[in-house]
Amino acid sequence: MSYHEFKSAIQQHLRRSRAGATWVELRDKLGLPYERPCPEWTRRLEEDIGLVRSKGSGRALVWAVKPPAAVKARV
Repeated sequence: MSYHEFKSAIQQHLRRSRAGATWVELRDKLGLPYERPCPEWTRRLEEDIGLVRSKGSGRALVWAVKPPAAVKARV
């Protein structure tokens, strides 16, 4: 799976899910082949799609995307 495929899958799912999703939910729902998210790709998602991760219940982080207007255009 390439970064662009990963980004597209995450972005589409999070745009449909206003409440966001944990990594485990994303991995299982999207059938992602990774046990944990790649830190480099996660940082790129923060820049590319406005990914934000916030504290959820327990140790989980909830992934969500900022509204498109809040995301800076990547140069």
